[in-house]
Amino acid sequence: MLICALLHLSALKLFPKIKLLDFPERYGLARNRLPYPTGILAIITFIPFLLYSESFSVKSAGTSAAIAILGIYSFTDDIRPLPPLMRLAAQALAAFIVFTAGSRIYTITNPLGAVAGMSGLIKLDTIDIMTNGLGPLPILSAIFTVIWLILIINALNWFDGIPGQVSALSSIGFLVIGFLSLSERVNQPQLAMLSFILAGIAWACLIFDFPPPKVLMGDTGAMFFGLMLGVLTIYAGGKVATAFLVMGVPLIDSILVALSRILKGRSPFKGSTFGEHMHHRLLSKGWSERKIIFLTVLLGSLFGISALFQSTTDKFVSAAILFLVIVVLRIYAGKNLKLKT
Repeated sequence: MLICALLHLSALKLFPKIKLLDFPERYGLARNRLPYPTGILAIITFIPFLLYSESFSVKSAGTSAAIAILGIYSFTDDIRPLPPLMRLAAQALAAFIVFTAGSRIYTITNPLGAVAGMSGLIKLDTIDIMTNGLGPLPILSAIFTVIWLILIINALNWFDGIPGQVSALSSIGFLVIGFLSLSERVNQPQLAMLSFILAGIAWACLIFDFPPPKVLMGDTGAMFFGLMLGVLTIYAGGKVATAFLVMGVPLIDSILVALSRILKGRSPFKGSTFGEHMHHRLLSKGWSERKIIFLTVLLGSLFGISALFQSTTDKFVSAAILFLVIVVLRIYAGKNLKLKT
């Protein structure tokens, strides 16, 4: 946290000198330009810790390569916007590299496993393809792993409509994964260390982008945190349900927004219209940015912490409750709202 905070302090002076600043005029904002995208500082802080704390392996090398590819793309995209399909391609490439390097989801716990006659696990490694050098690659595992990583990357990226939201919620997510890693169910102290390192980095980012922000992390930071939250859940043994409860607010909100865009004949990856996302709707209701962040952190903390003590079936019920909460909040915030670009 201290290292990342010191880098942010340096960026406050350095970024304006090298013209790394945001573009408030694009969004009709009348304010001074802020250092941007400072998400690159989170990546610069984390990669040395990853390489130092993890003994060299194909898995750690693949994760580092995925972070670098996604970081270079998103940093470029923040400075000069690139086509949405190119963004999706970069995310898919990073996710596939993570998969081929050995970070894979092989099974999903069936939330209805207690029902008579149903298996407790859904296996994703039943169909393999043979590749030179990489050995057998399970097709279903590849599809699920890549989709999961792309989903959580985009959910956090789209959730970056209010400064501080991503860093605040990410810190909660990394803490929950860290404590889960220390539990008897997972028992991976090394994974807990990586999670707590990322939580410290997210805290440092939050210090500087909490409203009123001194910097903006941009897609570079949001995509990095999304990628690492997805990767760590895979490291923890495919704890997708736990991650879903922690990240439920942006995930559910993003899914609902994507479905809405598809039904209207729009690309789900195209830029958002003000009022589509829940945080925009709450802003239009007169909520302050800090109040919205507090709500996000409260929901993420309550459902995330509860997931540490729940069975898979209980998590399924909690996810359904969280879904209803988000739907109700969106309906409340969307009343008398006129969508505007």
